[in-house]
Amino acid sequence: MLTINHIDHYYGSSHTLRDVSFEVPGGACTTLLGRNGVGKTTLLKCIMGVEPVRAGTIALEGRDITRLSPFDRAALGIGYVPQGREIFPRLTVEENLLMGLASKRGGSLKDLPGEIWEMFPVLDQMRARRGGDLSGGQQQQLAIGRALAMRPRVLILDEPTEGIQPSIIKDIERAIRALARRGDMAILLVEQYYDFARDLADHYVVLNRGVVVQSGAGADMERDNVRALVAV
Repeated sequence: MLTINHIDHYYGSSHTLRDVSFEVPGGACTTLLGRNGVGKTTLLKCIMGVEPVRAGTIALEGRDITRLSPFDRAALGIGYVPQGREIFPRLTVEENLLMGLASKRGGSLKDLPGEIWEMFPVLDQMRARRGGDLSGGQQQQLAIGRALAMRPRVLILDEPTEGIQPSIIKDIERAIRALARRGDMAILLVEQYYDFARDLADHYVVLNRGVVVQSGAGADMERDNVRALVAV
């Protein structure tokens, strides 16, 4: 579904991503792990077109999207849930979700997938409440719902458990698992919480100092001692 091929990225003279290559298959959850500051979020920004790549290619279902704008990538079906959620605090829950339809032009509430309300019933209960009045966990659910609004082919999540209470982490885990099992979406999950990543991973990739140092099947993460590679 999504192919990252020999990506290089620089911040000024700092070489932040070095020859990064891996695939994110459809119908599965691929987890990207690594300690703080190794380039995980930078890689996601490169995939979304927020950061330019110096070399290499990014392809969506075989189409080269390396030079496309972030808007065009979203229109092609890449949904992005950034670290820190970045919801619109003064807009209501409904208005935030409608922002997820921006790439479709002219979307209305009736165009929102019903699965958003089913996965996150608290959003249904709080449709008219401003995003900034929600708890951190509820805002995370809203950010995921906003990405799901445009029915993405690829869903990218950057540390969705950061600062979230355990009960909502379980809700988010169930939602990600259900989306992966549905079979029509590829999920790329960046996560610091090792147990959460392990439980969801069909495939894993470990990044260290901008380099892919290990990858494999999610079921092999314990055997491959991935925990030691990401422990602080």
